[in-house]
Amino acid sequence: MKFLPVFLLLLLFCAGYKKPAGEHPTLAIGAAAPDFSLPGVDGNTYTLASFKNARLLVVVFTCNHCPTAQAYEDRIIQLTADYKDKGVAVVAIMPNDPTSIQLSELGYTDMGDSFDEMKRRAAEKHFNFPYLFDGATETAAKAYGPIATPHVFVFDQDRKLRYSGRVDDVEKPSKMPHVRDARNAIDQLLAGQPVTEPTTKVFGCSIKWAEKSDWIEKAKAEWAKEPVTLDTITADGIRDLVKNKTEKLRVIDVWATWCGPCVVEFPDFIDINRMYRRRDFEFISISADEPAKKDKALKFLRETQASAKNYIFNVDDKYQLIEAIDPKWQGALPYTMVIEPGGKVIYAKEGPIDPAAMKTLIVNDPAIGRYY
Repeated sequence: MKFLPVFLLLLLFCAGYKKPAGEHPTLAIGAAAPDFSLPGVDGNTYTLASFKNARLLVVVFTCNHCPTAQAYEDRIIQLTADYKDKGVAVVAIMPNDPTSIQLSELGYTDMGDSFDEMKRRAAEKHFNFPYLFDGATETAAKAYGPIATPHVFVFDQDRKLRYSGRVDDVEKPSKMPHVRDARNAIDQLLAGQPVTEPTTKVFGCSIKWAEKSDWIEKAKAEWAKEPVTLDTITADGIRDLVKNKTEKLRVIDVWATWCGPCVVEFPDFIDINRMYRRRDFEFISISADEPAKKDKALKFLRETQASAKNYIFNVDDKYQLIEAIDPKWQGALPYTMVIEPGGKVIYAKEGPIDPAAMKTLIVNDPAIGRYY
């Protein structure tokens, strides 16, 4: 039963299925490469002609948020390096409409698929290939018809499609693939031979087409239905929270309604919770408001749809609160802690968090991780 949630998440985040008939059909083997004109994260605009001098052109539809896409990033980087001097050009295209991605679909990543986030991901991973944004119009994606991310298209010197499918047959980076399908196709074409297996099935996250953006509105409606509660907690109760005798990565935010930075940053914690709450993750907020102000704190929590676990300290003694949370804490709000299972504190900070850095810290922790 322990593995059931992971399996359910697998179904939620990824789709290895055939697309319904008529839904942006996949380019057929032998078809000419459709042209495109797309901005790259390097500031340049790329078209098909940008790669006219290459013997072969490898077009990879991939993205930031998908765990399968992330699992293949290093292999695509290595493929690019291995074939660069053999006249093979590699270009990656991000096909997703960023506004069509729900927070619940970001549980294996620290960033979505916006152009700015693509720039960040490319810089962090040192991409050695152009990374192009197609999310504004999805014209290239509709022309090529990728099934999932990543999806590889290999074109010959005449820019006819000779291979369409997966990179290889093993998703997890820690395991060696049995069949390197994309490399096999490239090697055969470079040798002047036909590709023996021109198509393979593609496993990964489904393309987030713009017409699916109504998912976000539906999600917002569901979030609004989630109950929001505020319970009192004692100093001993807080100390138990900090010990974190669970299997979950725990984030604790100490805040107050009278604290301006607390109120401003609180929605970031709501987003973070919605991203990771289906994983081994738990967000807990502790209000430092006076117990007599509980109704005011609850009102704020309801306005922000804070359906995580929320507490308010049971006595109006801030120094007891400080000692219970962390004796090293000097008392300034907001105060945030990230605690691994077993009670190891890996992050403790006075003042506002950096939301992007917090997401990176969370998803890189062994309790969460980027891959299935």
